[in-house]
Amino acid sequence: MDSKETGTKKYEFKAEVKQLLDILVHSLYTSREIFLREVISNASDALDKLRFESTRGTEITDKDLPLEIKVDFDEKAKTITVTDTGIGMTSDEVIKNIGTIAKSGSADFLKQLKDSKADANNIIGKFGVGFYSVFMVAEEVIIKTKSFKQGEPAIEWRSNGLGDYEIAEIDGSMNRGTIVEIHLKEDAKEFAEKYRLETVIKKHSNFITFPIYLGSEKINTVSALWREPKTNVKKEQYDEFYKFLSYDSEEPADVIHVTVDAPIQFNALMFIPKKSYDFFGYNRDDHGLDLYVRRVLIQHKNKDLLPEYLGFVKGVVDSEDLPLNISRETLQENLVFTKIAQNITGQVLSYLLKKAKDEPEKYAEFWKEHGRIFKMGYSDFANLEKYNELLRFNSSSNEDAKGLTSLDEYVSRFKEDQKEIYYAFGNSREAISQDPHLEIFKNKGLEVLYLYDPLDEFVISTVRKYKDYEFKSVDSVELKNLDKYNDLEEKKDKPADLSQEDGKHFDSLLSRIKDILGDRVVEVKESKRLSGSPAILVNPDDSMSSTMQKILRMTNKDMGAQKKVFEINRDHKLVRNLLKVFKSNSQDEYITNVVEELFESALLLDGSLDDPHKLVTRLNKLLEQSSDLYTEKNKL
Repeated sequence: MDSKETGTKKYEFKAEVKQLLDILVHSLYTSREIFLREVISNASDALDKLRFESTRGTEITDKDLPLEIKVDFDEKAKTITVTDTGIGMTSDEVIKNIGTIAKSGSADFLKQLKDSKADANNIIGKFGVGFYSVFMVAEEVIIKTKSFKQGEPAIEWRSNGLGDYEIAEIDGSMNRGTIVEIHLKEDAKEFAEKYRLETVIKKHSNFITFPIYLGSEKINTVSALWREPKTNVKKEQYDEFYKFLSYDSEEPADVIHVTVDAPIQFNALMFIPKKSYDFFGYNRDDHGLDLYVRRVLIQHKNKDLLPEYLGFVKGVVDSEDLPLNISRETLQENLVFTKIAQNITGQVLSYLLKKAKDEPEKYAEFWKEHGRIFKMGYSDFANLEKYNELLRFNSSSNEDAKGLTSLDEYVSRFKEDQKEIYYAFGNSREAISQDPHLEIFKNKGLEVLYLYDPLDEFVISTVRKYKDYEFKSVDSVELKNLDKYNDLEEKKDKPADLSQEDGKHFDSLLSRIKDILGDRVVEVKESKRLSGSPAILVNPDDSMSSTMQKILRMTNKDMGAQKKVFEINRDHKLVRNLLKVFKSNSQDEYITNVVEELFESALLLDGSLDDPHKLVTRLNKLLEQSSDLYTEKNKL
């Protein structure tokens, strides 16, 4: 476009404005590519304003021009030109809008920054000067603009962002709109390359309503699907958008499309993947929703829109109501953002609750893939009720380790007057089912939740209750709470009761065992919970569960020695034989060896045996003695 400048006026930047520019260019933007997003966003805003004027019947210059944005480049000249056919500006509007930085507000900004000693990002949004991010890459910027108003001349603004800027009227045949001509610095010449420009536009401005052309090629080909009414969107469109967003080759398992108009307006389109890619927690940082404002990407993978335990959700959130700072990277008003985040979290949880109720088999598939991440929400107290309803565990009532039980289902199977939810921790279903602590629960037909994940212990200990029912570890349950339940059947092969005299000897044997173990145990007493095992270690009332103690030790927490109650099953054959030895010689070394073996075996099952060498050595000795007896008995 040929033009001739008329009546050029030069303006000097004030000292404080120079300081402000320096902050804008060097302190606020973490990525230089953001300048293009800002320029394109301004162009989109100008087109939006023109469309508004058109719909209300305003007379518009060049009314037949298509509403579009063009980005041209010249690698040799190191220039980028962004052209829009939007509302354009008059001379006064150029000074008001582009010259905002020269207003007295800059001094107020600097004062606030100095007084508060705050990060500039937190307060600079009040001054609306995002355009100046262009000077991160530009050694000079020239703006040519012509207003939509009839009879207004074209205006040129130019500056190097250092000492001054110039404004002049220009003659020529310029059409309505604005042209931003960016002359790149040497160290920013990469931005004049087609591939680099295309990458930046698709990353930040892909969902701008108006077409964006890079040369002659339209770049923003994917529509902002989240802005469409749900009834107008087909499954194939959701699948295509999800694959575009996530790079996943599979279609999503679930689509959550939300439109909220009050009290805060926002649209959200979220997806739950079929498969989890959070292997062993290595992708902990690879989560978050893309945050848009009026279809412009503000932050990729914002980690505050959803809590970490919902990090498996992919998607976008777009709002008209979010006030932003100059860099569009930090939210200016946290209250608005917080309300959106709370609403989105509630939407996802409500969706999962409905899925769990209406499609339990599909929810089970979801839990298999994403349950381990979801369990990390045990500290989301604001949503604890929904969280608890969505938890799933394996249970003694399930046929195998693949079965899942909700807490509501567990409670529905309560025994009469049952007030506690019982759970046991172990490496596998087989390991838990052989735990001596489970014997009394099996005998009385009491359901027990089987926990295999160390995280489960944190979940249970933090949640503590489901509705009015407390969680209770099988190694900490008070027997008086179980006495009211009858055994399912009589114990088979139960030996005859001890005589009164043998009962006294048994009491003495317990004292002898306490002498052997000393202060390694709190107490030694007869067990009322065992039916198939000779001995067991039990936590004292209100103490930390064995599992939690083990987990804390694994995390290098200094727990010290946790003393427990050592219970002995008087009806077990080994204990009856031990009683015979005790009656013959209360100080027999065999008693000591057996007691130590029983105690360390109980520690081993409890997960708190630090050194197994003594146990193995002692076990080998006992096996040697038993082999002698066997060969003598069979005359081998």
